[in-house]
Amino acid sequence: MSATDEPGAAAAAANGPLSHLDPSGRARMVDVSGKDETVREAIAEVRVVMTPATLALIDTGSVAKGDVLAVARVAGIMAAKRTGELIPLCHPLPVDAVDVDFESEPAEGVLRIRTRARTRARTGVEMEAMTAASVAALTVYDMCKAAEKGIRIEALRLLEKHGGKSGSWTLEDSPS
Repeated sequence: MSATDEPGAAAAAANGPLSHLDPSGRARMVDVSGKDETVREAIAEVRVVMTPATLALIDTGSVAKGDVLAVARVAGIMAAKRTGELIPLCHPLPVDAVDVDFESEPAEGVLRIRTRARTRARTGVEMEAMTAASVAALTVYDMCKAAEKGIRIEALRLLEKHGGKSGSWTLEDSPS
């Protein structure tokens, strides 16, 4: 088997070795015991796209199930705290802070959800920020599905990460 035939070879060539695979290509949890604990932060974002009328229901607090943004905020925070239980190879982290913020774009029918997660740990908190954004978006869908079945959740992405050996990264730094 050549190097390019090995599992994950294309990604490894572009970004270095895949840390969640052992030399035989089997999944493994990365050993972070030798890393230093540092403050780490990650910011993620997702868009929830709906009709302007449905977004107006959210913005005015008129959704039958209640305060959509308050419930979605709590759901996102809870999800961040349980990320290690949801994602098989993700380390459980002592999440120190999670913020879930919303920005409405009424004319477009877009609700932008931005999350920030912070910890002092041996590994990054990117998955916690992205899980918070995902679950907050799913909660918006769940609470609004009676008003509109065609709501879309789009463009989940990491915007920034800070801390650890690799330092800071922002989406703008990424080759697209």
